[in-house]
Amino acid sequence: MKGQAKDIFRKYGTAGILIVLFIFFSTQSDSFLSVNNILNLLRQTSITGIISVGMMIVMLTGGIDLSVSAIVAISAMVCSACMVNLNINMYLSVLFALAAGLAAGLVNGALVTYIKIPPLIATLGTQTAIRGLAYIMTNGYTIYGFPKAFNYLGKGYVGVIPVPVIIMVIVLIVGWYAVNHTKFGRYLYAIGGNGEASRLSGINTNLRLIIAYVISGGLAALAGVVELSRLNSGQPNAGEGYEMSAITAVVLGGISVSGGEGKFSGVVFGILIMGILSSGLVMMNISTYYQQLIKGLVLLFAVSIDQILKLNLFSKSKRVRS
Repeated sequence: MKGQAKDIFRKYGTAGILIVLFIFFSTQSDSFLSVNNILNLLRQTSITGIISVGMMIVMLTGGIDLSVSAIVAISAMVCSACMVNLNINMYLSVLFALAAGLAAGLVNGALVTYIKIPPLIATLGTQTAIRGLAYIMTNGYTIYGFPKAFNYLGKGYVGVIPVPVIIMVIVLIVGWYAVNHTKFGRYLYAIGGNGEASRLSGINTNLRLIIAYVISGGLAALAGVVELSRLNSGQPNAGEGYEMSAITAVVLGGISVSGGEGKFSGVVFGILIMGILSSGLVMMNISTYYQQLIKGLVLLFAVSIDQILKLNLFSKSKRVRS
């Protein structure tokens, strides 16, 4: 009976948490269910959602990318500097910003695969270095004065749907297809499950790992450009804390911290949970200090559940073998 309960939680637990949070916050604020608030919630969630897809791809391999928050900042700085300081075309500026994110992801991938630095240390180091570079580029000053057309990316609408939400949905669809219906997705699970066995079976694990980190860096840069457009100012401290929100959403969605396990649909629920939690706490006028505490506890809860379920499955497999 206990095994059945754990199986049910593994399959439907994240959806259940989402429903409970939705009901709770809707009872705490009359405006929570308003159309404007729902659209605003989705707009705010879009940044974390875009980053979380890249984070999921990395974590499926058994890695992690702590540098995504700094990549958000450096991409925003590159895009801002190109448009304002160098008078470069808006579209080229966005491409340069995305290229910066891809390059950062390439560095992360090379450090992890060829120099064999543990992902936690490698991406923590690049996070610090990239954040420092963002401050050096501007001497800590904010950049503003973008073309009006640039605002559309972060503030525009298609019908009643905010453009950032449409971008997030496109990223989610492409990510879902890549993870579930391509060889690359199957290789990610294989590498996360057993990297050495994957290598011996003929999979170019180094190449796939580098691609995973490049994708994570590129999506973080995309999120940085979208946020830059939404805020209409380039700030070197942009994106702080986004890595923890993305990791929490991914782990809460059922992706194992050791890699090789989890479903994309769960990550979507995890993203929505983090969005509802952030929006609901703000609407309840909860202090930012308590918000940080609650989000930290949610991450610990998600990782604890992952470990408990994993230990349970491991003990069951041992009993079966015996």
